[in-house]
Amino acid sequence: MKTLVIRLAAPLQSYGDPASFEKRTTFRAPSKSAIIGMIGAALGFRRESDDYKCLNDLDFAVRVDQPGEVLSDFQITHYSLKKPGKLSHRIYLQDAVFMVALSSKQDALMEEIEYALRHPKFQLYFGRRSNPPAGILKIKMCPDKTAINVLKELPWQASVWFQRKYKKDVFNARIYADAKLVPDKPNRLIKDGVGSFNQKSRYYEYRSVAEDNVFLENSNYVQRKNTDHDIWASI
Repeated sequence: MKTLVIRLAAPLQSYGDPASFEKRTTFRAPSKSAIIGMIGAALGFRRESDDYKCLNDLDFAVRVDQPGEVLSDFQITHYSLKKPGKLSHRIYLQDAVFMVALSSKQDALMEEIEYALRHPKFQLYFGRRSNPPAGILKIKMCPDKTAINVLKELPWQASVWFQRKYKKDVFNARIYADAKLVPDKPNRLIKDGVGSFNQKSRYYEYRSVAEDNVFLENSNYVQRKNTDHDIWASI
């Protein structure tokens, strides 16, 4: 088994959560379908292709290292100069950092995915085309480890400024994963399995997800001195 870890960092990210019509909202963490779409783009899959479906079998987990802020945006779309534009409401995650772990027993497939992400055939983006990565993707291959094990062992990957801003020496990071990876946790169904990305007949299937957490050491934590004035200390 091999596990591929990808650090997702960008000014803006947005992931599914029935993103259609005038209001396009987002999950608070990357969806599996969005990551499959990104991998498919790196591999050169076309939207009409059924090759995406084989990627549904990858084990998937994501750790929230930097939750980010929710950003609300309004956009006007003009389809014709003769007709008034349509107002759409879009939600983004701003300055967020996530660690995605994908694993499979098919070592050749994992190596192919790793190579494709380093040499993508199509532009990569995080959820929407307007959200490109903040530079080259940081990727690491971990052999003989599950996705959950990797995320629980990996040091905190938040931005340095966020770690310094965080006022505790330990950060409690949420993990969202395929339910089978954390069988002792309660699970729920979400519509996030890839059925088809074809724009004429796009649809998603249900998959089971569960939540876990891990406590990560804040290596940039600085204990602040007590500035309270004690008038009796000088007596």
